[in-house]
Amino acid sequence: MNNKTTLVIMAAGMGSRYGGLKQIDPVGPNGEIIMEYSIYDAIKAGFSKVVFIIKEEIEETFREVIGKKIEGLIDVEYVYQNIDNVPSGFAVPEGRVKPWGTGHAVLSAKSAVKTPFAVINADDFYGADTYRLLNDFLSNNDDREDKYKYCMVGFILENTLTEHGHVARGVCNADASGNLVDIHERTKIMKFGSETKYTEDDRNWILIPEGSVVSMNTWGFNPSFFNELEEQFPIFLKNSRENILKAEFFLPTVVDSLIKSGKADVKVLSTPDKWYGVTYQEDKPVVKKSIGDMVFSHKYPKNLWEDLKNA
Repeated sequence: MNNKTTLVIMAAGMGSRYGGLKQIDPVGPNGEIIMEYSIYDAIKAGFSKVVFIIKEEIEETFREVIGKKIEGLIDVEYVYQNIDNVPSGFAVPEGRVKPWGTGHAVLSAKSAVKTPFAVINADDFYGADTYRLLNDFLSNNDDREDKYKYCMVGFILENTLTEHGHVARGVCNADASGNLVDIHERTKIMKFGSETKYTEDDRNWILIPEGSVVSMNTWGFNPSFFNELEEQFPIFLKNSRENILKAEFFLPTVVDSLIKSGKADVKVLSTPDKWYGVTYQEDKPVVKKSIGDMVFSHKYPKNLWEDLKNA
């Protein structure tokens, strides 16, 4: 039984499709950003620390926009995802500017995380149920001698789409016990009327069955996961030489390999909640209205941090 859990927030991306630093774009009635609702829900669920994975050059802005608001409410630490942070014997190839991906981002947090931990995206609104599910699992599921015990929160695909373009999702299959069997990262998923399809080549579109469960990069891990990331990152670099300027070290790919090799059980914790995110600028009004409606219906207080400080 673990009494302490950590929330790791991946916030190093600059939002290339969105066109700006969407992680600190206000969406709440008092100028709150999506991350504030995530941290509020996590504190209420029992998380005791938050670790922000950021680019070093935005730390001052991050501290100003959110860090100061949560001081005293939860332990906070900042770590940097740096493209130059590669294993000994490797060098960043000339022309590589893209970060190494979500697996590398989480690996960047190794020194700051000493407890079971959840991983989320900074710019995704998951809902309070997600954090309750994660904290409950992490507090009660240590690794066994022969197997890692991890989890993910699965969303219904239709609850995670945007009307304004394509999205990337990890499409999941689970067994009868609710453990993840496999996960396939689909980097281009779009709605076509009542159907949802993905493409790998921008020409052929393949149907995804209605009601499919997808990963929104919402994971629960024990600290053992860092060792696996450390072991697999050099292998990824070796195997990606032909596409080294664009290849990404995806978190779901590492999880999938651990399932396939029998090293990990990954429980799928399903939520019917609707996901909200600002993948594109056009998504922002929808997110603002949805959060405004939740505040109006008292799912969230008008002032998040005064509510916690007075609790």
